[in-house]
Amino acid sequence: MIAAGMFLLAYVLMEGAAWAAHRYLMHGPLWSLHADHHSKEPGFFEKNDAFFLIFAIPSWLCIMLGMTHQAPASTAFGFGIAAYGFTYFLVHEVFIHQRFRWWVHTDNAYFRAVRLKHKWHHKTLGKENSQHFGLLWVPLSLVREEARKMKLEQ
Repeated sequence: MIAAGMFLLAYVLMEGAAWAAHRYLMHGPLWSLHADHHSKEPGFFEKNDAFFLIFAIPSWLCIMLGMTHQAPASTAFGFGIAAYGFTYFLVHEVFIHQRFRWWVHTDNAYFRAVRLKHKWHHKTLGKENSQHFGLLWVPLSLVREEARKMKLEQ
């Protein structure tokens, strides 16, 4: 029961950690790694992909140390971080930016709102004056607006 709680806690906390890292690190001192994500460069890989490794380190450490020291809460926390990373990959890389063309269209108002909010973030090409740094948290009003648009499209 504690392990399941730690898994969920890590998963939920990662949205806040990802928001803070995006706002204060990626659009701050680590802009040199993140800048190519805001401008389409030739090639498949971006410097921004390095953040995958940066975020994988705490997950790996929690899993490894938890397993080494028989600490299931730590292991579960690490797997929660990894699960958020997998979700981030599917939503950000596959659905939003379509680096892999597995999930192109949706009839879901929430996912349409996620994509729209991210599009707003990318309207600013520079380091300054960006908004909407999170990924999964979307204001309910935006989801409702997307649902209304979907009804009008039918």
